[in-house]
Amino acid sequence: MPRYFVKKPSLLLFCWFLGGALLAAAATFLGRAIHDLPMILKQLWLPVVFGGLAGLLFGRADLRTRELNRRLKISDKRFHKFYQKTPAMLHAMDSEGRLLFVSQSWLATLGYEPEEVIGSDFFDFVIDDDIPAIRTTHFRKLAELDEISDTCYQLRHASGKAIEVSISEVALRDQDGRLSESLAVLNDLTSHRAADERIERLAYFDTLTGLPNRTLLHDRILQAMAMARRDNSQVGVFFFDLDRFKVINDTQGHAVGDLVLRSVAQRLKKLIREGDTFARLGGDEFVIVQADPNHDPNFTTLGRRILETLGQPFQIGSREFFTTASIGVSVYPVDGEDPQTLLKSADTAMYVAKSRGRNNIQFFSNDMNAAALAKIELESRLRKALSSGELQLHYQPQISLVTGQVNGVEALLRWHDSEGNLIPPGQVISVAEESGLVFPLGEWVMKTACLQARAWQNAGLSQIRMAVNLSGHHIRQANFIDRLESILNETGMAPGALEIELAENSIMGHVEDSIIALTDLKVRGIGLAIDDFGTGYSSLRYLKHFPIHRIKIAREFIRDIIHNRDYAAITEAILSMAGSLNIQVTAVGVEDTMQLEFLGKRGCLEVQGQLFGSAMNAEEMTQFLKTSEAAIRVVKAPGRQQAFSFDGSRKIH
Repeated sequence: MPRYFVKKPSLLLFCWFLGGALLAAAATFLGRAIHDLPMILKQLWLPVVFGGLAGLLFGRADLRTRELNRRLKISDKRFHKFYQKTPAMLHAMDSEGRLLFVSQSWLATLGYEPEEVIGSDFFDFVIDDDIPAIRTTHFRKLAELDEISDTCYQLRHASGKAIEVSISEVALRDQDGRLSESLAVLNDLTSHRAADERIERLAYFDTLTGLPNRTLLHDRILQAMAMARRDNSQVGVFFFDLDRFKVINDTQGHAVGDLVLRSVAQRLKKLIREGDTFARLGGDEFVIVQADPNHDPNFTTLGRRILETLGQPFQIGSREFFTTASIGVSVYPVDGEDPQTLLKSADTAMYVAKSRGRNNIQFFSNDMNAAALAKIELESRLRKALSSGELQLHYQPQISLVTGQVNGVEALLRWHDSEGNLIPPGQVISVAEESGLVFPLGEWVMKTACLQARAWQNAGLSQIRMAVNLSGHHIRQANFIDRLESILNETGMAPGALEIELAENSIMGHVEDSIIALTDLKVRGIGLAIDDFGTGYSSLRYLKHFPIHRIKIAREFIRDIIHNRDYAAITEAILSMAGSLNIQVTAVGVEDTMQLEFLGKRGCLEVQGQLFGSAMNAEEMTQFLKTSEAAIRVVKAPGRQQAFSFDGSRKIH
């Protein structure tokens, strides 16, 4: 039948109708001719109609048969295409093991072309020492069970390497029940295992350094503890991070920081013995677990080697970077009997190492644990104190040696807990910086001091300088300037009446950032001072770059200025240098007249200390300011020398 008729089923049905009608008419004519009957045309209509209807029925059946065959052909082509293109490894083989069909994935995985495979014996691609035995077993299972499930074979890749696969296969039988063909699905176990290994590395290893991560470290500590219990030995957990690594990250970028971390990992891997574990917890934190320390119960040898190894410069590109480490060590079973406790103890010891100057090793002790718990408790109490009214500001006057008047006051934090005990300010600041409370605490101090200064002005007192101590963390805070301006606007404090005091070490560790932030403050008219000057490092080299107008000589120099020639010389040098740079100086910690006389003779124009008044609460300071002009009188001596007379009280006559 021409394709034209297949595409036009109505025409095809008409042809079947016409053919049936003609066939019926011809049969009628033939029958009458055989029986010598006359032909009457009117009698043909009934055979013609029935013949046409019969043709229509046959035509519909023919169309259905043709449509079914067409769909079967399409399905067969689709299946063949699917069979070839499926991502699964598929093959079909006859009862003798000859390959009849293979999928494209089968060919791609094993590296063959179709002509190298079709018609070949499947077992020619199997790698084994006894192929006949494997073949026999394979076909016996198919014959007995009609299927094979998850049977592992090694197949030979075209390159010669072995590919491990798992085969699941079903049998096809002929009309007599004999095995004729089989269809198989193969899973590439080699690639699956490689993927599993990649997943395992992501789950248990650090992607940057390749070292075990926290999860795997936990398991390794458990293993080391189990061995130590069996051998009645100890396990050392070394917890350390890189001192001032943040400076490298912030100034050179994270790419350079990552290279430094990789270099640290590569360098320290050489120190690790077989059976020990070297892990990275994240950031610049590392842990080494050492079991069976070879008769070194103090674990000091490894600690010293870590410090010595990291003490050497790291060559990154054309630049050298220097870093040290602070190491904390805990020992199983003395300092903990589970991984979490051991890591926590070592971490606590590491922070003690940092507080003792960095670049050293500290072993955990119960005293450290008590101190850590005390810090946690103090942090909790400080959070409550910020909103409970336990915190107060006291104020200490700063006296001009020219006029005898109060130039300003320094706001000093005081915290008396609910039982009336004074918490040392240094301890409060330390806990605040470690916990992040330094930011809300600094804002509270700033706002309270500004409100007090405004209250004194509203009471009719002359405007004086309000000096507020802040941490270096504040000036490096992204929104510090915005928060400061908000406080000034809210309290009505004039920027020129505010002076920010920063400890020398807090800005010397981040010189470039500090210069930018301090310049931003100076542009707004806010005074800037360096507190505890002379106790830091690189002071003279950077001093001219800082936009400051005041330095405060550290009280430790003033305290022994009369009896310590070195301190006296340092103080004279600071005063001389400040005069050359046109920077004002305040001497802190002046307690007796000899100190005052020494400073006055050498051109110091402002002092602060017990000699003129200790730190007072707001009410006491208000009264002091009201009476200061009458209470303080300058007795001028020849030159720039000033002399003061006392009655032993705060007031100076």
